[in-house]
Amino acid sequence: MASGPWTSSGPWQGERRPLLLAPMAGVTDLPFRLLARECGADLAITEFTNSTALTREATTSWRRMETHASEQPFIPQIFGGDINDMVNAARLLEEAADVIDLNFGCPAPKVTRVCAGAALMGEPEHLLDIVRAVVDAVDVPVTAKMRLGTGSGPDTVLDLVERLPDAGAKRVCIHGRTLKQRYAGAANWDVIAEAVHRSSIPVIANGDVVDGASAAACLERTGAAGLMIGRGAIGRPQVFGDIAVQLGWRDEASLPWVSHDPEAWGSADGITRDFMARRWCWNRYIELAQRTSGLRTKWMQRHAVAFTKGLPGGKAVRAVMHEQPDEAAFAAQVSAFLNAGA
Repeated sequence: MASGPWTSSGPWQGERRPLLLAPMAGVTDLPFRLLARECGADLAITEFTNSTALTREATTSWRRMETHASEQPFIPQIFGGDINDMVNAARLLEEAADVIDLNFGCPAPKVTRVCAGAALMGEPEHLLDIVRAVVDAVDVPVTAKMRLGTGSGPDTVLDLVERLPDAGAKRVCIHGRTLKQRYAGAANWDVIAEAVHRSSIPVIANGDVVDGASAAACLERTGAAGLMIGRGAIGRPQVFGDIAVQLGWRDEASLPWVSHDPEAWGSADGITRDFMARRWCWNRYIELAQRTSGLRTKWMQRHAVAFTKGLPGGKAVRAVMHEQPDEAAFAAQVSAFLNAGA
């Protein structure tokens, strides 16, 4: 299922359905996407990137679009409210991209105040015009990520999912909150379930999936064709493998952080296992960064904070890791801390 699912699945009966890593600013850089795939994610999407900045060849924005021969499929995500900029950015990405994803879900004020991201949920005709224009401009599948609505008035997503297929979208991911909610309150899986019922294209459910229990509950409630995980994967890319094990989709022994030292894993307690999984993930992240984009301080620091958060001694190591003289020393400091706990 290289870049699927492309067909709706019906009620969930325990079978395996795809798990996707959500696009997240400052999180889903190239090595982290590759890491998530190795941890069990079926698909991973780039950081959402400003289409206008891409058309103006902004270096920082194009860095977010970096890929590598080992990343298959490559799914860049773009946002913007200007149709021409969205079309031109999509055309620039088309040669490398396997799928192009359009962001209509970001609630950040710097995005919504220019009528982009989730603000477009309040401009459904304009949103559909963007989808049609991008679909007409490129020869790769176009997908969309959106929220329930703006939080003012009815949930526009229910009308949109009925019209997106005619606009040419091949799949839609729905975050179960409105723009107004941002990340507060519980995700409304019932609205996603209604969207699944109304849609003739696959619907991916997003929001409040953090482990096997919540993944099963979401699939049972919504019947979604797959699940997208965002905040639950920050600092914990192993969540994809953990969910697959908890739902009986794979054997625990096949997880790379387990197979690395199965004897030690078998005798470890819960905290030690957390250290072991994060140690494997951090070390692999560094290896993938060295092989692809290179070690980059800003990206490494963000991930290091997340990888050590909630662990005993994590706060202390975060206080000293920024004092390291270079990227290699910084990476080694985090590895040493995780190794000591494991």
